[in-house]
Amino acid sequence: MNRDISSLQNDLAKVIEEKTVGQEDCFTLIEGLSFFRREAITEPCPCTIEASVLFVVQGTKQLLVGEQSFIYDTQHFLLNSLDLPASSQVLDASTDSPCLGLMLKLDMLLMADIISQNGMPPPYEGSISGSSAIGTVTPSLLEPFTRLLALLDELDAIATLSPLIIREIHYRLLNSDLAGRLWQIASTGSQAHRISRAIGWLRKHYSKPLHIEELAAYVQMSSTTLYHHFREHTSMSPLQYQKWLRLNEAQRLMLNDSLDASSAAFKVGYESPSHFSREYARLFGQSPKRHIEGLRKGD
Repeated sequence: MNRDISSLQNDLAKVIEEKTVGQEDCFTLIEGLSFFRREAITEPCPCTIEASVLFVVQGTKQLLVGEQSFIYDTQHFLLNSLDLPASSQVLDASTDSPCLGLMLKLDMLLMADIISQNGMPPPYEGSISGSSAIGTVTPSLLEPFTRLLALLDELDAIATLSPLIIREIHYRLLNSDLAGRLWQIASTGSQAHRISRAIGWLRKHYSKPLHIEELAAYVQMSSTTLYHHFREHTSMSPLQYQKWLRLNEAQRLMLNDSLDASSAAFKVGYESPSHFSREYARLFGQSPKRHIEGLRKGD
């Protein structure tokens, strides 16, 4: 029997609310699946997005990427196709009715395999820009999530059944109103796929000097074309993206590995600690030392 969206979301909300008591973000035993819970409206907060799909089953959230904003709620889901800096904001939540939702990381290799196996033709869409988009929530998208979450009460079945359900979710997404965007990202040779590869290269080599010609050759684009499409999809230049990667890794090294600012700076590729400190303060609003002290105190 086909179920309506409201009924499916109520079932998902019950599970997520139970699993997130006292937490804002909660990882699960199912790889790539996590929950979120917010009990108050917030100002935009810096975050890092990755290739993922997010569903809100209660409340409303907004993602800000560059100058673009994406509002998602019980009628609209959020798709992120690249790893990027962004800001997240809760628009509708309270203690009595928290904003509840889930995130599932996307596997683009799995997406490409499904496209190939099913002989899916490319959806008729023009050039797609940007890394995030809003899609329409449907029962066929929500239903496999109810079965996936049910596995959290059947732990012995997770290893066998969760990959099958996750594959189904990827298939359903390829039949959603965002199919064209996913097809372009997953399909080898598309501009979007090449930008995704460029980001993967930058994440692997962020500490090395960036030679745009080398990166362009790696993704089989001219330097000018790479620069244009990289900015179109990420709202950043390759150099700005590398800088963001370096500064966030430096923050992690100082916070988790207790490195001092100079050591962290050299480790992520900076030659001048003072240059590092200036760029760190520009991104995070404080000097490295003060920012890390504040994070440790929970400020």
